[in-house]
Amino acid sequence: MPENIKTSKKQEVFKNTMEELFEKKYDPIMENSSPVIQNLRQKAFEIFKQNGFPDKKTENWRFTDLDPLYRDDYTIDLETKFQKTDVNKIFTCDVYDLDTYCVTLINGWFAYKNSPLTQLKDGTVIGSLFKAMEVYPEIVEKHLGSIAKLSEPGFVPLNTIFMQDGLFIYVPDDVKVEKPVQVINIVDSENPVFLQPRNLIIAGKNSKITLIHCDHTLTHNISFTNTVSEVIVQENAYVDHYKVQNKGRNSSLITSLFFKQEKDSRLLNNAITLNGKFTRNQVDLSITGENCHADLNGLYLVDSNQHVDNQVFVDHMAPNSLSNQLYKGILDDQASGVFSGKVLVRRDSQKTQAYQNNKNLLLTDEAKVNTQPFLEIYADDVKCSHGATVGQLDPNAMFYLRSRGLCELTARQLLMFAFADEIVNKISIEPLRDNISKLVEKRLRGELSICDQCILNCSSREPRFIQNFMD
Repeated sequence: MPENIKTSKKQEVFKNTMEELFEKKYDPIMENSSPVIQNLRQKAFEIFKQNGFPDKKTENWRFTDLDPLYRDDYTIDLETKFQKTDVNKIFTCDVYDLDTYCVTLINGWFAYKNSPLTQLKDGTVIGSLFKAMEVYPEIVEKHLGSIAKLSEPGFVPLNTIFMQDGLFIYVPDDVKVEKPVQVINIVDSENPVFLQPRNLIIAGKNSKITLIHCDHTLTHNISFTNTVSEVIVQENAYVDHYKVQNKGRNSSLITSLFFKQEKDSRLLNNAITLNGKFTRNQVDLSITGENCHADLNGLYLVDSNQHVDNQVFVDHMAPNSLSNQLYKGILDDQASGVFSGKVLVRRDSQKTQAYQNNKNLLLTDEAKVNTQPFLEIYADDVKCSHGATVGQLDPNAMFYLRSRGLCELTARQLLMFAFADEIVNKISIEPLRDNISKLVEKRLRGELSICDQCILNCSSREPRFIQNFMD
C-alpha cells in the first residue's frame, strides 16, 4: 500500500478517535465552562469535524510528516484538575542570579502550593487558566479564542475542544511587572500521553512583562504536547517573550503562538530549540496598530533523526510599523528542518518595514532543510526584504583557525558557536543569556541531554531553589 494511503488512514482513525472522545467526555469537558466557552468549544468541534488534520497537501505542512504522531495508546486526562503540590520540593534552579516569579505546569495542569491564582501587589494576576475561567470570566471570555485561528486544519481547533488548564496572566494598565515570569512546562508520565495546555496572556495599556517559557520532559517516554498560546499586547505595552525547548528524544511538541499588537506596542520573541524528536513552532503575529515594533528570532539545533519546523506569519494590518525575523539552524546527522516565513503587508499599511532572514548550516550530506521566505505586499511605500541561505561551514574560516593551531573539531565548534551566538545575544536577561550560551555550547559538543535542564536541575547538586511566588 502506498505511504500516502497509510498516512491518510492513520489520520482518519485518529480524527475519529478524537471526535469520539469529545462526545464521550462531553459532560466533564463542558461542566466547568461558561456558555461562552462552551460555544467556543462547540464551534471548534464543528470546524475540526469538517477540516480534520492537515496533510502534505496542506501548504504549511507539506515538508512535515505527521504520521508518527497518530497513535492509539495515548493517555488523555481531561478530569484531573489543577494540582496542589509544593513545587520547590521537586525542582531546583542552577541559573544563579535569575530572579523570577516561577510557575509550573505538570502534564498540562497548573501546579501550586497554596493557591491556583495569585495577585501581585501591582494587581497582576498569574495562575491557572482553569481557575481564571471561574474567578475572572469577563476577562477570559473576552480574550480566549479571540486571535487563535480556528479555521486552520488540525491542532488549534483540537486544543480548543479539549483545553482544560494552562497559564493565565493579566497585567493591568500602566503596570511594569518587576521580575520576569518563568513558566516551566513539565511532561512526566510513565505512559504515552497526549497533552493540550492553553495559555492566555494579556498585557494592558502601557504595561511591560517578561516571560521565560521552558518546555521539558523528565522521562524518556513517548509524549505529544499540543500547546496554544494567545498573547494580547495592548497599546504602548512591551512583551519580552523567550521560549526554551529541551525535550526528550521521544517527545513531540506543537506550539501555536498567537500575538496581537496594538498601537505603539513592542514585542520580542525568541525561541531556542535544543532537543526534541519532533518540534513545530508556529508564530502568528497580527500588527493591528501604528508604530509597532516586533523582533521574532529563533535558533534550532537538531541531530540524529530529529525534525524541527518553524512557521512564522506576520500580518501588517496598519501603517508605520516594523517587523524583523531572524531564524538560524544547525542540522547534523539525518536531522531535518523547515522554515516558512510569510509577511503580509496590506493595502493601507504604508511606511511598513519588514525584514526576514533564515540561515542554516548542514553538517552532513544527509541533513536537510526546506526554507521558504515569502513576502506578499499590497502597499507601495514600504521597505521589505527576505532571504535564505543553506550551506556548510566556511572552508576559508576553517583553514584560518586550523592554521592558528586549532584542531578540526575545535575549529568546527567555534564556527558553529559563533553562528548561533547572534540569536543568543538577543536575550536581554543576562543570567539567562549566559546559561543558554553554555547550553548551546554543550549541545554543539553533543553533551546536552534532557537531564541538563535550562532552568531545572534534578541532580544531586544543591543549587538555590527557584523562588516560587505561589508560596
